[in-house]
Amino acid sequence: MVAKPYLWQAGATLQEHSKRKHKIVREYFARYLTVRCQLPQQSRFRLAVVEGFCGGGRYACGEVGSPIIFIEELRTAAEQFNLKRAVEGMSALDVECLLIFNDESTEAVELLKSHVEPLLAAIKAEVPRLHLQVEYLNKPFQFACPEIKQLIERGRYRNVLFNLDQCGHGHVDHTTLRDIITSYSSAEVFYTFAIESLLAFLQKANPKQYAPQLQALGVTGADLTALDARMSNNEWLGIAERLVFASFRSCAEYVSPFSINNPDGWRYWLIHFASNYRARQEYNNVLHQNSSLQAHFGRSGLNMLFFDSGHDANQLYLFDVSGQNRAREQLSEDIPRLVTEYGDAISVGDFYAGIYNMTPAHMDDIHAAIFQNSDLEVITSAGGERRKPNTIDASDTLRMKRQRSLFPIFFGIDSGKK
Repeated sequence: MVAKPYLWQAGATLQEHSKRKHKIVREYFARYLTVRCQLPQQSRFRLAVVEGFCGGGRYACGEVGSPIIFIEELRTAAEQFNLKRAVEGMSALDVECLLIFNDESTEAVELLKSHVEPLLAAIKAEVPRLHLQVEYLNKPFQFACPEIKQLIERGRYRNVLFNLDQCGHGHVDHTTLRDIITSYSSAEVFYTFAIESLLAFLQKANPKQYAPQLQALGVTGADLTALDARMSNNEWLGIAERLVFASFRSCAEYVSPFSINNPDGWRYWLIHFASNYRARQEYNNVLHQNSSLQAHFGRSGLNMLFFDSGHDANQLYLFDVSGQNRAREQLSEDIPRLVTEYGDAISVGDFYAGIYNMTPAHMDDIHAAIFQNSDLEVITSAGGERRKPNTIDASDTLRMKRQRSLFPIFFGIDSGKK
């Protein structure tokens, strides 16, 4: 599949999948800044944001692209944080951000500059606690990577966020993704691609990986065009999600393999890569605030990629209320089963680290499911017992109660099934 480039100067069309992706990225970035800038003693926060395929910054309809979304959210955050700190009598917070905007298209880069420069001038005059440095590059992303890395290392940035919204699939290889995640102490990546491009790649690179999966839909490896009519099928979503996760799981500790939920079918994937469970935890939470923007097909508790054709545990999960209710039911059974695999207790921090590649669930649903199960208890570091789900802390211990009901955890039950 050869993707058509955006014609930014003529007025690029904002497609539905891009609109949905932008909303998720905007709200996640706002939450990212809030989480990273919440310490009262903190007086400075530094980060680098990299747009590998920045585009022209504004679409024909007037909506802004992700480079401007990042600038807008940085301004909003710096203003709100310092207003709150002033009211509470705290010291001010300076936010320093290196923004690297790269695109292969000279036209796109020049157009983006015309949109960005007035914003930077306004911020310099009106938001003295926000310090932005913008670097523009005009290269294919793979060729721009060494210079991007040099810019980040020269500025000694440890918090790094990449947005890689490519056309097609083949512009960013797995080695590059792994290098991004492992090169910085805190790195995250948003990665967008068309599923047809990944399948075309797998057809040549690893046909044994995907051919048996597609056969379940009556599609042979040589006939990818037959998928077009099946891309709104729930079973297709489940198959594609497992292929995506298998293809990218080696790139980062936490991989969110959810499709962008589009009326035309599950054709575009937005993956979030992170090295820390807290990032995935917050990402899941943001998806639940934007129900129906991404989609998952499979279990909604733990072992989310478990699949058994026709099994009632496999359902479409759109991060909405009905999905959350179903998740709580499955989690209340899955969590004690997981705890017993460690013995009878596990630190909550280790529990989080172990589950967040396994579930689409919201943090509140995970906590509610723990309290919903009468066989579980949460003990504080001081030895007391937690009484409310919203008070659970990573330093707590999750354990099976000494006296418990006859929970079927020792009978070899498949943890993917009820």
